[in-house]
Parts: sequence; structure tokens; C-alpha cells
Amino acid sequence: MIALVAPDQELYPVTSAAAVFGYHGPDITQHYSFSLCAERPGSLTTTLGVPVQVDSGLEALDDADTVVIEGWTVTPSPAVLHAVSRAHARGARIVAVCAGIFIPAALGLLDGRRASVHWELSGELAARHPRVIPDDTVIYVDHGDVATAGASAATLDLCLHQVLQEHGAAHAMRIGRQLAAGPHREGCQRQYPPLPTTGPMPDSLAPLLEWLLSRLPDQITVEDMAAYSGVSSRTLTRQFTEQLGVPPARWLLERRLAATRALLEETDLPVETIATRVGLSSAVNLRRRFHTALNTTPAAYRRSFR
Repeated sequence: MIALVAPDQELYPVTSAAAVFGYHGPDITQHYSFSLCAERPGSLTTTLGVPVQVDSGLEALDDADTVVIEGWTVTPSPAVLHAVSRAHARGARIVAVCAGIFIPAALGLLDGRRASVHWELSGELAARHPRVIPDDTVIYVDHGDVATAGASAATLDLCLHQVLQEHGAAHAMRIGRQLAAGPHREGCQRQYPPLPTTGPMPDSLAPLLEWLLSRLPDQITVEDMAAYSGVSSRTLTRQFTEQLGVPPARWLLERRLAATRALLEETDLPVETIATRVGLSSAVNLRRRFHTALNTTPAAYRRSFR
């Protein structure tokens, strides 16, 4: 097991992988060894401000069963691509975290495949590698020979997932329990991008959008919006779709869900009260809409973010 690191390395994914694949004491069987390598060995800078000494170069990938790519740029060098390609060709498993996804993507290993990508990188990935199917909602995707994790915080989950697949749930659970990690999250669990904002308001729609935000608790229909704007419902829907990318009812629902998330994170208000404040009418409707959008419940979301 070897982690391919780079200058300005974020340490969290490195230490997460080391915590799962490293030594756990005499009471837990050690199935893995863990080490680091870099394109240019030596003292590497980190985002924490302290250097990390890496002694091995890319030749270390020749003997690795798993290559964890834990930090890179969107334009990996030919030497790195060649070394990772050679490792994959002889059967090594490639695990790419966050920006590390650009290496297997550049090698064509993700062509026609779904890949977990951080929501901040999904546009860049789509532009550079259009044959990859980016998924910025789930925390990781595993194809066996190649696995991707969208965010650094998913490194622990993806590594425990590999242990579970290779050595069983009991062994993975013992490691997770020793690390005092939370329950292992399946790859289908969703990433949580920041709360959506109104974004830039087109001049033609700005008065309506401000009116809608000021009346969020009210039950407003598309017909009400059209009447306020002095246009037909059909014209209003076309304007929203062209200028904001979504129809008016969808835009309003997204604002209500954003307000719900903020209230869950920042207050102890009951779900029934939140539903009234954001215009979702009832706790039942709020829970249904929330689960559809985020694949979790308001209570579970609050526990995660409070």
C-alpha cells in the first residue's frame, strides 16, 4: 500500500489512509504496509505548514498492490501518468481522492464510468475529461480496479471499505472501533455542498426573486409569480429556464431547502416550525422533500452539522 503525494499536500487524507492501513498493535492482524512516494522525493511542503520527508520516488509504485493518490493538480506530469499506468496495467488498484481523480481520468481508466468527484471540481473534470461520468453527490465510487472519493473526509470511509472487501466486516469494524471512527459510510451517501444562494440575479427577474425571498413562508404558485411579474406563466417559466437554468417552482424549492438546512444547522427549532417558516407547509412534506434532495432525514442532517 503506497500513497502518491505531491507538494502542498493536504495531510488529512494521508493520515486517514495511514490510520486504516498502518499498524494497529498486536491484537489486530496487520494485512497491509503503508508508505509514501513522490515524483521528486525529499522534503515536501504541506498545507499545514510543516514539511513531510518522502524518501521513495515513482519506482515505488512498481511493487504496490494499491496506489492511493491523495493530492495532485488537474494536469499531472507525463512521468506520474506513466508510473500510475504501469502500476494499473500489472494489476494494482488505483484509489484517487479529491484532485487525485485527474490522474486516472487522464489515463482513460474512468472513461464511460461513474466517478465520485468533489462538487468544486466537477466542472473542471467534465471540461477536461468529457468521457468520465462525474458524480458530485456521492462520497465514493468503487469499480474494483479504480476507486474515487470526492472529498478528503471520505478517505477514511473508502479505506475502511477496501478493508471490508478484502478482509471482512469484522476486521474493518475492529479497525474503525480502534480509531473511534463514526459508523462506516457507504459510497452512496451524499456529499453536502455549501448552502445554495440566490447567485447573481438577472435584472429582468431581480424584483421577482427578491419578492419571493421576502415571502418564503407563503404558499406561492407559478401563477402568482407570473401575475406579480405581469407576464404569462409560460413566459415566466421560459425566462427562469433560460436565465437561471431551472423552472420557477424548482428555484423556489431550492431556496426553501437551503433555508431548511440553515435552520437545522443554526437553531434547535422543531421540524414542524421550520416547515412553516420556509413554506413547506408541514413536517411530513419537509421530510419528504428533504430526503429526496439530500438522501437523508432532517434529524440525521442536524446531528451531523450541529
